[in-house]
Amino acid sequence: MKITLIAGARPNFMKIAPIIAAIRNKQQQGYEINYRLVHTGQHYDKNMSQSFFEQLNIPEPHANLEAGGGSQAEQTANIMVRFEKELMEHRADLVLVVGDVTSTLACSIVAKKLMVKVAHVEAGIRSGDITMPEEINRMVTDSITDYFFTTSDIANANLRKEGKEGEQIIFVGNTMIDTLLKQRSRFTAPAIFETAGLKPQGYLVMTLHRPANVDVQENLSLLISEIMNNSNGLPVIFPVHPRTAKNLESSRLSYPNLHLVEPLGYLEFNYLVENAKAVITDSGGITEETTVMGVPCMTLRDSTERPETCTLGTNELLGTDPHAIKPAMERLFRGEWKKGSIPPLWDGHAAERIIESLMEIFAVKEKYSPAV
Repeated sequence: MKITLIAGARPNFMKIAPIIAAIRNKQQQGYEINYRLVHTGQHYDKNMSQSFFEQLNIPEPHANLEAGGGSQAEQTANIMVRFEKELMEHRADLVLVVGDVTSTLACSIVAKKLMVKVAHVEAGIRSGDITMPEEINRMVTDSITDYFFTTSDIANANLRKEGKEGEQIIFVGNTMIDTLLKQRSRFTAPAIFETAGLKPQGYLVMTLHRPANVDVQENLSLLISEIMNNSNGLPVIFPVHPRTAKNLESSRLSYPNLHLVEPLGYLEFNYLVENAKAVITDSGGITEETTVMGVPCMTLRDSTERPETCTLGTNELLGTDPHAIKPAMERLFRGEWKKGSIPPLWDGHAAERIIESLMEIFAVKEKYSPAV
């Protein structure tokens, strides 16, 4: 069996790493299963990408399509044109895509038009917000996918509502949590931990990058001001996304306990999160990690595609109104934040289940070994 794995952006690496490890494990056991890792180059920063490859033990991609840059339409077109050539030159039995980035959508369309089966890891998650590019990517990808690997019962229900057949839907858990649990013992304190004199449970972590929060300077300034004014004087560590940095430069915000830092590597960032009093974010993936690590999380969005982090986990959806921050922070400092629990099958073995399922579907057998 030949599988082409697609990675296009930083979150994809965390989801692909355990799948590669599961394939390699089966190879070592003598099974005929091979993969080709294709990096579309959708988001590519040499320093950040290289650190991810090294920290997560991801091998160098077999191909980098270098299709980043341009508008969403230009990027989608570039990925499709370059991946079509790649897939025609290196035929596969299956193209496996993860998450909800532009590469997920583009490579799924190419594969289906070349009559290649598609598997979608993290299928079925929905925010209900069609203004989000990621929501469009999810919906279109799932409309043509052959095999749906899901993270929750909610995702399963979403797919059934859309008419997907039961046997196509395979509940496996969360590959991003596979990576988190495998790497947790290797988390490393970033430089800011020492330079800012941070103590466990004695600081907050903030991440913002959604257009609704960061593209209008007034909104961004108001959000940050509310967070800082209700932080009880604790240090607030803010790894700044490139799109956010531009607006921060002209906002003139100045708080002695606000620490702006460069984007961090995986091991360093998650060390910060695990030891934080709480996380304030507009990221979906971080809400999954805080849920598993039992860290209070406030999400500055009006909807979430990961509702299990709210119903079961430590996350709470505050919306984009800055005035919702104060009462939430007050509950946090009163010690009234919910403890949460870990969703079913978020146990570190999702990738193994994915590969086992695919081997069964494609009837993968052990290589023939002549008798000695």
